[in-house]
Amino acid sequence: MSELIRVPDIGNGDGEVIELLVKAGDRIEAEQSLLTLESDKASMEIPAPRAGVIKRLLVKLGDKLKTGDDLLELESAEVAATPAKPEPAAAPAAPAAAKPEPTKPQQPAAAAASMTTLQDIQVPDIGSSGKAKIIELLVKVGDTVTVDQSLLVLESDKASMEIPSPAAGVITALQVKLDDEVGTGDPILQLQTSAAAPAASSPASAAAPASPATPTPAVAPTTSATSPKAEPAASEQPQTRDSKVHAGPAVRQLARELGADLSAVTASGPHARILKEDVQQFVKQQLQKAKQVTDGTAASGAGIPPIPEVDFSKFGPVEEVPMTRLMQVGAANLHRSWLNVPHVTQFDNADISELEAFRIAQKAAAEKAGVKLTVLPFLLKACAHLLRELPDFNSSLAPSGKALLRKGYVHIGFACDTPDGLLVPVIRDVDKKSLLQLAAEAAELAEKARNKKLLPDAMQGACFTISSLGHIGGTGFTPIVNAPEVAILGVSKASMQPVWDGQAFQPKLLLPLSLSYDHRVINGAAAARYTKRLGELLGDIRTLLL
Repeated sequence: MSELIRVPDIGNGDGEVIELLVKAGDRIEAEQSLLTLESDKASMEIPAPRAGVIKRLLVKLGDKLKTGDDLLELESAEVAATPAKPEPAAAPAAPAAAKPEPTKPQQPAAAAASMTTLQDIQVPDIGSSGKAKIIELLVKVGDTVTVDQSLLVLESDKASMEIPSPAAGVITALQVKLDDEVGTGDPILQLQTSAAAPAASSPASAAAPASPATPTPAVAPTTSATSPKAEPAASEQPQTRDSKVHAGPAVRQLARELGADLSAVTASGPHARILKEDVQQFVKQQLQKAKQVTDGTAASGAGIPPIPEVDFSKFGPVEEVPMTRLMQVGAANLHRSWLNVPHVTQFDNADISELEAFRIAQKAAAEKAGVKLTVLPFLLKACAHLLRELPDFNSSLAPSGKALLRKGYVHIGFACDTPDGLLVPVIRDVDKKSLLQLAAEAAELAEKARNKKLLPDAMQGACFTISSLGHIGGTGFTPIVNAPEVAILGVSKASMQPVWDGQAFQPKLLLPLSLSYDHRVINGAAAARYTKRLGELLGDIRTLLL
């Protein structure tokens, strides 16, 4: 018996299928990766819940999936071993069907009739009882279609979707037209299907002269006559119609709204698939070209002049290495924050000599709890304390720009370096958790981030961000505020330095702090008070108990 495998819990968001790791007919093991989903913030592999054989894939590259959506039809390992037994029973059936060939009065006609059938194709379940408008017809009468080939594009008030063909065959009649409104179960077209197209060619040709007067054999020659003509037409259309371009429904809708020709857009997605960013970049380039034609320069001063293109190959060998999807999204978000937030960075040093001694002294207790106690949990705890003490740092600028939205919770994100790019997991209710709890949760989230197991919900809702480079090095840097947050703390490598105590220089372990903030919300004095208080808390961690 087969079972339907669905998308597990991936949070409230959705993800795009960027890689299919299996296909129909594959035998898989439990926890084997089936596909890779990618959201705006992360990519994750979806594992198989159990072993078995894949009967049918219900998704394709570019599909948008959320928790509970259908993935595939799986035949469990126990049942998959049994289907081989009925094959001997089916084998005699083939000779039995072949033996009646000498008796030409009725058998050829019956065989031909069983080979080709007319199938009514209907609108599948589109997730609602309402109607959706047909905005594109991707096929016509006489076309030969394959399984899962898109037939038309429907558009409702909330989304657009492509309707795939459930079977392969030749379209004999279209029952809809552009701008028609259809719902689940409504007829779309008639499809002439063939049960065994390769084997049917010779019997069909032999049956034609045997019973020329019967209409059933006449069907087979018409399909063989029309399908070769339809195939060249289908091969010519992708170059003339943007409906054949690899792009999802949402991308097509965006292109229509912006008036962009998809056939002229350069694809950057997997398998030459066009993404929303590609359409936006294309439109941006066209607008820039139009502006250069009209006035030649950005005389108004409203725009930022682009960096001129340079042919680096004339200076020496050049290799173009594509950025990962995660890096592209991260770069766009950072650029947006940099352009919208007036950044200022406050620098300071914190004496963590006693903190380090305490941390080393608690090494045994941390190991007993199964965690590694680093400086990060202390930073999280101290910053959470200050977000309560200085509430402007635990706020966001209202959309009107005339008010602050102060938050009654303390969720802190920490930057995590992964092979695919920068991720920022979020630890919730930091002020209510112990140092060991924070150490365990931070380690778990970092491991998930590196292994592509981090859910999108785990990177949302932060009030403040910590970016620590202490394990790498450096003496300071200027982190970019992760808007709509108003501040971010950068931490560099601690070093032993001489500090004057009034009588002599004493060796102290100093931790460089770099606090970048949104100057629309935080003024310089408030930033200085924050780093000063943070240094006091880290200098004597016991003050957190007050």
